Amino acid sequence: MGDNNNVDKTRVRLSGVSSRAWEHPTDRGALVALRKLRGFDTILKTLSGLINERQWRLLLLGSAVRVDERQFPVLHRLLADVGTTLDAADLPELYVRASPAFTAEAVGMNKPVIILSSGLIDLLDEEELRFVIGHELGHALSGHAVYRTLLLRLVGMTGIFNAMPGGALGLRAIVAALMEWSRKSELSADRAGLLATQDPAVATRVHMKLASGGHIEDLDITSFFAQAAEYEETEDLRDSVLKLFLVEGKALPFNVVRASELRRWTESGEYTAILNGTYPRREDDATAKVTDAAQDAARSYSESFERTQDTLGRLVHDVAGFMGSAKLWLDEKFGSRGTE
Repeated sequence: MGDNNNVDKTRVRLSGVSSRAWEHPTDRGALVALRKLRGFDTILKTLSGLINERQWRLLLLGSAVRVDERQFPVLHRLLADVGTTLDAADLPELYVRASPAFTAEAVGMNKPVIILSSGLIDLLDEEELRFVIGHELGHALSGHAVYRTLLLRLVGMTGIFNAMPGGALGLRAIVAALMEWSRKSELSADRAGLLATQDPAVATRVHMKLASGGHIEDLDITSFFAQAAEYEETEDLRDSVLKLFLVEGKALPFNVVRASELRRWTESGEYTAILNGTYPRREDDATAKVTDAAQDAARSYSESFERTQDTLGRLVHDVAGFMGSAKLWLDEKFGSRGTE
């Protein structure tokens, strides 16, 4: 575990906070669309029965290290601290698995668990690990672990479905939707991680380390975000199309993009508003409307297209604007307006 160069500080406890506070609009919208996929509920229920969580937990107990007061005590304290900050009633079990890769995941259908790789622990300092644990707890509190587990199992069962008539096509549609949702859910979890550490510089440092392999002393934050802007605002249509192919099969967005998205959210004022006590509460979750989530997702996509300098993004936005204007003109011209 890297050195901690940060002075400990008092963090705002987000009492009664709902996961809706940190969920990206397109994450909620993707979940709405995901649930509308024909056959999705059937597959979810079927796989819930096939996945033996007792076997999964025994595998972790036998091959990894469960974090507690005596094993990785710093991680144990960080999990408790993050749980207090995000006001989590129940905390997942936390495991450390031997791997040189920089990975963290929250998986499980009924009782999610968080798994950190030993390589990630060596890479990050204490405050950076707080961000990662907050990120993974955010996944668990949002219910992402269920769908992430489903995605992992579906990808693993691709060969079985390919042998079934028509099965490959249906599976591909569901996997593609899950991949899109997974990328959006990472943006949500990054927000939860930021709310857990309450230090935007720490969040940025994590993404810079993950992108570079830890050579933070050789990086410059201004250049890093300039690189993100260049990626997002390419003027060449060919690059825009290539970006679509690059992310099609990825469950995670690129680290440079994640850093840029989180910075944009921080600068929007929503992050500060949450720390000041303006956020949705869990007690109101039951009355939250699905239609509102869908509208927020559509608005987010529209704002993203409007903001982008990406050639394909601008084209989509301009065509949508033209079609909207054309519809209004046709309504007026031919009297197809709704009743007032």
